[in-house]
Amino acid sequence: MGDPLNFHGMRKAVLLYNARSGGRRSQRQSDLQSALKILSDAGVEASLVLTQSSADATEQARKAILEGCDTVFACGGDGTIHDVLQGMAGTRVALGIIPMGTANALAHDLRLPLEPSEAVRAALDAEPRRIALGRVQVRGFDQDFVTRYFTVAVGVGVDAHLFYKLNAGTKQRLGMAAYYAKAWHLWFSHRMDRFVAEWGGGESGSGRNTGVTEMLAVRIRNFGGVLRELAPGASLERDDLRVVLCSTSNRLSYLLYVTRGLLGRQWKVPGVELIHSERVRCDYGSDPDAAEPRSKVYVEADGELVGTLPAEVSIVCDALTILMPKKLTD
Repeated sequence: MGDPLNFHGMRKAVLLYNARSGGRRSQRQSDLQSALKILSDAGVEASLVLTQSSADATEQARKAILEGCDTVFACGGDGTIHDVLQGMAGTRVALGIIPMGTANALAHDLRLPLEPSEAVRAALDAEPRRIALGRVQVRGFDQDFVTRYFTVAVGVGVDAHLFYKLNAGTKQRLGMAAYYAKAWHLWFSHRMDRFVAEWGGGESGSGRNTGVTEMLAVRIRNFGGVLRELAPGASLERDDLRVVLCSTSNRLSYLLYVTRGLLGRQWKVPGVELIHSERVRCDYGSDPDAAEPRSKVYVEADGELVGTLPAEVSIVCDALTILMPKKLTD
Protein backbone atom coordinates (compact mmCIF):
# COMPACT_ATOMS: atom_id res chain seq x y z
CA MET A 1 0.00 0.00 0.00
CA GLY A 2 3.00 2.30 0.10
CA ASP A 3 3.46 5.29 2.39
CA PRO A 4 0.73 5.13 5.07
CA LEU A 5 0.46 8.94 5.03
CA ASN A 6 -0.30 8.90 1.31
CA PHE A 7 -1.59 5.41 0.66
CA HIS A 8 -4.12 6.27 -2.07
CA GLY A 9 -1.49 7.50 -4.48
CA MET A 10 -1.76 11.30 -4.41
CA ARG A 11 1.15 12.56 -6.47
CA LYS A 12 0.20 15.92 -7.95
CA ALA A 13 -2.31 18.31 -6.44
CA VAL A 14 -3.51 21.87 -6.79
CA LEU A 15 -5.03 24.02 -4.04
CA LEU A 16 -7.68 26.37 -5.43
CA TYR A 17 -8.06 29.16 -2.92
CA ASN A 18 -11.06 31.50 -2.84
CA ALA A 19 -10.07 34.76 -1.17
CA ARG A 20 -13.73 35.81 -1.14
CA SER A 21 -14.84 32.95 1.11
CA GLY A 22 -15.52 33.75 4.78
CA GLY A 23 -13.70 32.83 7.97
CA ARG A 24 -10.08 32.85 9.30
CA ARG A 25 -8.94 35.56 6.88
CA SER A 26 -6.00 36.74 8.96
CA GLN A 27 -4.76 33.15 9.15
CA ARG A 28 -5.29 32.16 5.54
CA GLN A 29 -1.82 32.62 4.07
CA SER A 30 -0.24 30.84 7.00
CA ASP A 31 -2.79 28.00 6.76
CA LEU A 32 -2.21 27.60 3.02
CA GLN A 33 1.58 27.58 3.32
CA SER A 34 1.29 24.96 6.06
CA ALA A 35 -0.93 22.88 3.78
CA LEU A 36 1.61 23.06 0.96
CA LYS A 37 4.41 21.98 3.31
CA ILE A 38 2.41 19.02 4.63
CA LEU A 39 1.74 17.86 1.08
CA SER A 40 5.37 18.37 0.04
CA ASP A 41 6.61 16.41 3.06
CA ALA A 42 4.29 13.57 1.99
CA GLY A 43 5.86 13.50 -1.48
CA VAL A 44 3.07 15.38 -3.26
CA GLU A 45 3.87 17.98 -5.91
CA ALA A 46 1.46 20.75 -4.89
CA SER A 47 0.76 24.27 -6.09
CA LEU A 48 -1.51 27.08 -4.92
CA VAL A 49 -3.80 29.00 -7.30
CA LEU A 50 -5.81 32.05 -6.26
CA THR A 51 -9.17 32.05 -8.06
CA GLN A 52 -10.60 35.36 -9.21
CA SER A 53 -14.26 34.41 -9.64
CA SER A 54 -16.69 31.49 -9.68
CA ALA A 55 -16.05 30.89 -13.38
CA ASP A 56 -12.30 31.09 -12.82
CA ALA A 57 -12.46 28.42 -10.09
CA THR A 58 -14.23 26.10 -12.54
CA GLU A 59 -11.72 26.83 -15.30
CA GLN A 60 -8.73 26.37 -12.97
CA ALA A 61 -10.06 22.96 -11.91
CA ARG A 62 -10.31 21.91 -15.57
CA LYS A 63 -6.83 23.25 -16.27
CA ALA A 64 -5.37 21.33 -13.32
CA ILE A 65 -6.90 18.09 -14.60
CA LEU A 66 -5.47 18.68 -18.09
CA GLU A 67 -2.05 19.29 -16.49
CA GLY A 68 -2.12 15.90 -14.80
CA CYS A 69 -3.25 16.65 -11.26
CA ASP A 70 -4.78 13.63 -9.55
CA THR A 71 -6.25 15.72 -6.71
CA VAL A 72 -7.90 19.16 -6.65
CA PHE A 73 -8.37 20.80 -3.25
CA ALA A 74 -11.16 23.34 -2.83
CA CYS A 75 -9.96 25.84 -0.19
CA GLY A 76 -13.03 27.74 0.99
CA GLY A 77 -16.65 27.04 1.84
CA ASP A 78 -19.53 25.28 0.13
CA GLY A 79 -19.68 27.94 -2.59
CA THR A 80 -16.01 27.37 -3.45
CA ILE A 81 -16.56 23.60 -3.55
CA HIS A 82 -19.55 24.18 -5.80
CA ASP A 83 -17.51 26.26 -8.26
CA VAL A 84 -14.61 23.79 -8.36
CA LEU A 85 -17.03 20.90 -8.75
CA GLN A 86 -18.30 22.25 -12.07
CA GLY A 87 -14.88 21.57 -13.57
CA MET A 88 -14.54 18.09 -12.04
CA ALA A 89 -17.91 16.35 -12.46
CA GLY A 90 -17.60 13.18 -14.52
CA THR A 91 -13.80 12.90 -14.16
CA ARG A 92 -11.80 10.43 -12.04
CA VAL A 93 -9.72 13.16 -10.33
CA ALA A 94 -10.22 13.33 -6.56
CA LEU A 95 -11.78 16.31 -4.78
CA GLY A 96 -10.20 17.26 -1.47
CA ILE A 97 -11.63 19.88 0.88
CA ILE A 98 -9.83 22.40 3.07
CA PRO A 99 -12.63 24.16 5.00
CA MET A 100 -12.24 27.95 5.04
CA GLY A 101 -15.81 29.09 4.51
CA THR A 102 -18.74 30.49 6.43
CA ALA A 103 -20.84 27.38 6.98
CA ASN A 104 -18.74 24.44 5.68
CA ALA A 105 -21.78 22.16 5.52
CA LEU A 106 -20.14 19.49 3.33
CA ALA A 107 -17.07 19.41 5.58
CA HIS A 108 -19.34 18.90 8.60
CA ASP A 109 -21.16 16.07 6.86
CA LEU A 110 -17.87 14.35 5.98
CA ARG A 111 -16.69 14.97 9.56
CA LEU A 112 -13.56 16.66 8.28
CA PRO A 113 -11.34 18.58 10.69
CA LEU A 114 -12.15 22.28 10.40
CA GLU A 115 -8.55 23.27 11.08
CA PRO A 116 -6.91 23.49 7.62
CA SER A 117 -3.67 21.66 8.44
CA GLU A 118 -5.57 18.81 10.02
CA ALA A 119 -7.90 18.68 7.02
CA VAL A 120 -4.90 18.22 4.71
CA ARG A 121 -3.52 15.42 6.89
CA ALA A 122 -6.96 13.79 6.84
CA ALA A 123 -6.97 13.99 3.03
CA LEU A 124 -3.61 12.23 2.84
CA ASP A 125 -5.00 9.42 4.97
CA ALA A 126 -8.43 9.38 3.31
CA GLU A 127 -10.24 6.86 1.17
CA PRO A 128 -11.17 8.00 -2.36
CA ARG A 129 -14.83 7.15 -2.95
CA ARG A 130 -17.06 7.48 -5.99
CA ILE A 131 -20.36 9.19 -5.22
CA ALA A 132 -23.41 10.45 -7.07
CA LEU A 133 -23.88 14.16 -7.66
CA GLY A 134 -27.01 16.21 -7.77
CA ARG A 135 -27.63 18.13 -10.98
CA VAL A 136 -29.94 21.09 -11.51
CA GLN A 137 -30.92 22.46 -14.90
CA VAL A 138 -32.45 25.89 -14.50
CA ARG A 139 -33.27 29.07 -16.37
CA GLY A 140 -30.31 31.38 -15.84
CA PHE A 141 -30.52 35.11 -15.39
CA ASP A 142 -29.64 35.68 -19.06
CA GLN A 143 -32.70 33.50 -19.92
CA ASP A 144 -30.54 30.64 -21.24
CA PHE A 145 -30.74 27.31 -19.41
CA VAL A 146 -27.71 26.38 -17.32
CA THR A 147 -26.62 23.13 -15.68
CA ARG A 148 -24.98 23.03 -12.24
CA TYR A 149 -23.82 20.05 -10.18
CA PHE A 150 -24.18 20.09 -6.39
CA THR A 151 -23.13 18.16 -3.30
CA VAL A 152 -25.19 19.77 -0.50
CA ALA A 153 -28.66 20.84 -1.63
CA VAL A 154 -30.82 22.70 -4.11
CA GLY A 155 -33.51 25.01 -2.79
CA VAL A 156 -36.48 26.50 -4.63
CA GLY A 157 -38.66 29.18 -3.04
CA VAL A 158 -38.10 31.11 0.17
CA ASP A 159 -34.74 29.42 0.72
CA ALA A 160 -33.40 30.67 -2.62
CA HIS A 161 -35.04 34.08 -2.19
CA LEU A 162 -32.86 34.52 0.89
CA PHE A 163 -29.70 34.19 -1.21
CA TYR A 164 -31.14 36.57 -3.80
CA LYS A 165 -31.74 39.23 -1.17
CA LEU A 166 -28.55 38.71 0.82
CA ASN A 167 -25.97 41.35 -0.04
CA ALA A 168 -22.55 39.78 -0.66
CA GLY A 169 -20.74 42.54 1.23
CA THR A 170 -22.96 42.02 4.27
CA LYS A 171 -22.25 38.29 4.17
CA GLN A 172 -18.50 38.89 4.10
CA ARG A 173 -18.65 41.28 7.07
CA LEU A 174 -21.07 39.36 9.25
CA GLY A 175 -20.85 35.73 8.09
CA MET A 176 -23.67 33.50 9.26
CA ALA A 177 -25.16 36.36 11.30
CA ALA A 178 -26.16 37.94 7.99
CA TYR A 179 -28.05 34.82 6.99
CA TYR A 180 -29.89 34.64 10.30
CA ALA A 181 -30.82 38.33 10.27
CA LYS A 182 -32.09 38.22 6.70
CA ALA A 183 -33.93 34.96 7.30
CA TRP A 184 -35.72 36.53 10.27
CA HIS A 185 -36.73 39.51 8.13
CA LEU A 186 -38.00 37.26 5.33
CA TRP A 187 -39.91 35.22 7.88
CA PHE A 188 -42.24 38.17 8.40
CA SER A 189 -42.13 39.89 5.01
CA HIS A 190 -41.71 37.51 2.08
CA ARG A 191 -44.78 36.32 0.21
CA MET A 192 -44.70 32.55 -0.14
CA ASP A 193 -45.36 32.06 -3.84
CA ARG A 194 -46.82 28.71 -4.83
CA PHE A 195 -45.37 26.62 -7.66
CA VAL A 196 -45.72 23.04 -8.91
CA ALA A 197 -43.31 20.22 -8.04
CA GLU A 198 -43.47 16.93 -9.97
CA TRP A 199 -41.31 13.96 -9.05
CA GLY A 200 -40.61 10.36 -9.89
CA GLY A 201 -38.08 7.55 -9.53
CA GLY A 202 -36.58 5.90 -6.48
CA GLU A 203 -38.90 5.02 -3.62
CA SER A 204 -41.48 7.64 -4.51
CA GLY A 205 -42.82 6.10 -7.69
CA SER A 206 -43.43 8.39 -10.67
CA GLY A 207 -45.84 10.92 -12.03
CA ARG A 208 -46.81 12.61 -8.77
CA ASN A 209 -47.10 16.37 -8.47
CA THR A 210 -48.29 18.91 -5.97
CA GLY A 211 -48.41 22.65 -5.33
CA VAL A 212 -45.66 23.79 -2.95
CA THR A 213 -44.19 26.95 -1.47
CA GLU A 214 -40.71 25.48 -0.91
CA MET A 215 -38.74 22.53 -2.26
CA LEU A 216 -35.39 21.29 -0.99
CA ALA A 217 -33.45 18.48 -2.69
CA VAL A 218 -30.80 17.43 -0.18
CA ARG A 219 -27.72 15.19 -0.47
CA ILE A 220 -26.07 15.46 2.96
CA ARG A 221 -27.14 14.32 6.40
CA ASN A 222 -25.41 16.81 8.71
CA PHE A 223 -25.26 20.55 7.95
CA GLY A 224 -23.31 21.36 11.12
CA GLY A 225 -23.90 24.39 13.32
CA VAL A 226 -27.22 24.73 15.09
CA LEU A 227 -29.19 23.25 12.18
CA ARG A 228 -27.93 19.76 11.62
CA GLU A 229 -30.33 17.21 10.17
CA LEU A 230 -32.52 19.22 7.83
CA ALA A 231 -33.63 16.24 5.74
CA PRO A 232 -33.43 12.94 7.67
CA GLY A 233 -32.54 10.11 5.30
CA ALA A 234 -30.28 12.19 3.04
CA SER A 235 -26.83 10.71 2.41
CA LEU A 236 -23.95 11.04 -0.02
CA GLU A 237 -23.84 7.25 0.03
CA ARG A 238 -27.26 7.04 -1.66
CA ASP A 239 -27.98 7.38 -5.37
CA ASP A 240 -31.01 9.61 -4.93
CA LEU A 241 -32.22 12.90 -3.49
CA ARG A 242 -33.94 13.45 -0.16
CA VAL A 243 -36.67 15.88 -1.08
CA VAL A 244 -38.50 18.17 1.34
CA LEU A 245 -41.83 19.38 -0.09
CA CYS A 246 -43.63 22.18 1.75
CA SER A 247 -47.19 22.52 0.56
CA THR A 248 -48.16 24.86 3.37
CA SER A 249 -47.93 28.65 3.48
CA ASN A 250 -48.31 28.60 7.26
CA ARG A 251 -45.20 30.22 8.71
CA LEU A 252 -45.60 28.36 11.99
CA SER A 253 -45.30 25.06 10.11
CA TYR A 254 -41.97 26.20 8.70
CA LEU A 255 -40.82 27.14 12.18
CA LEU A 256 -41.94 23.78 13.53
CA TYR A 257 -40.04 21.93 10.81
CA VAL A 258 -36.82 23.88 11.49
CA THR A 259 -37.26 23.30 15.23
CA ARG A 260 -37.66 19.59 14.48
CA GLY A 261 -34.22 19.63 12.85
CA LEU A 262 -32.66 21.66 15.66
CA LEU A 263 -33.85 19.19 18.28
CA GLY A 264 -33.31 16.05 16.20
CA ARG A 265 -36.94 15.03 16.56
CA GLN A 266 -39.09 13.00 14.18
CA TRP A 267 -42.28 15.05 14.51
CA LYS A 268 -44.78 14.89 11.68
CA VAL A 269 -45.31 18.46 10.48
CA PRO A 270 -48.59 19.16 8.64
CA GLY A 271 -47.98 20.37 5.09
CA VAL A 272 -44.37 19.07 4.95
CA GLU A 273 -43.57 15.79 3.18
CA LEU A 274 -40.21 14.00 2.80
CA ILE A 275 -39.59 11.63 -0.09
CA HIS A 276 -36.70 9.90 -1.84
CA SER A 277 -36.57 10.55 -5.55
CA GLU A 278 -34.15 10.51 -8.47
CA ARG A 279 -35.75 13.53 -10.11
CA VAL A 280 -37.86 16.58 -9.23
CA ARG A 281 -39.16 19.15 -11.70
CA CYS A 282 -40.44 22.54 -10.55
CA ASP A 283 -42.36 25.05 -12.65
CA TYR A 284 -44.76 27.91 -12.16
CA GLY A 285 -47.89 26.05 -13.23
CA SER A 286 -50.99 28.02 -14.18
CA ASP A 287 -53.14 30.20 -11.99
CA PRO A 288 -55.91 31.80 -14.06
CA ASP A 289 -57.30 33.55 -10.99
CA ALA A 290 -54.08 35.39 -10.14
CA ALA A 291 -54.80 39.12 -9.83
CA GLU A 292 -51.15 40.20 -10.02
CA PRO A 293 -48.31 39.29 -12.40
CA ARG A 294 -46.47 36.25 -11.11
CA SER A 295 -43.24 37.08 -9.27
CA LYS A 296 -40.06 35.13 -9.96
CA VAL A 297 -39.31 32.01 -7.93
CA TYR A 298 -35.57 31.64 -7.37
CA VAL A 299 -33.34 28.57 -7.32
CA GLU A 300 -30.13 28.09 -5.32
CA ALA A 301 -27.56 25.29 -5.37
CA ASP A 302 -25.10 24.79 -2.49
CA GLY A 303 -25.97 28.28 -1.28
CA GLU A 304 -25.26 29.91 -4.65
CA LEU A 305 -28.08 31.61 -6.54
CA VAL A 306 -28.28 29.97 -9.99
CA GLY A 307 -31.53 31.13 -11.63
CA THR A 308 -35.30 30.97 -11.65
CA LEU A 309 -37.99 28.46 -12.56
CA PRO A 310 -38.45 26.24 -14.45
CA ALA A 311 -35.89 23.87 -12.93
CA GLU A 312 -35.24 20.15 -13.00
CA VAL A 313 -33.20 18.47 -10.27
CA SER A 314 -31.83 14.97 -10.85
CA ILE A 315 -29.16 12.54 -9.69
CA VAL A 316 -26.05 11.55 -11.65
CA CYS A 317 -24.57 8.27 -10.42
CA ASP A 318 -20.83 7.56 -10.22
CA ALA A 319 -20.04 11.20 -10.97
CA LEU A 320 -17.31 12.31 -8.54
CA THR A 321 -14.33 10.95 -6.62
CA ILE A 322 -14.20 12.54 -3.17
CA LEU A 323 -11.68 12.05 -0.38
CA MET A 324 -13.57 10.72 2.65
CA PRO A 325 -12.06 10.14 6.08
CA LYS A 326 -11.56 6.44 6.75
CA LYS A 327 -14.06 6.45 9.60
CA LEU A 328 -16.82 7.12 7.03
CA THR A 329 -15.73 4.26 4.79
CA ASP A 330 -15.22 1.45 7.33
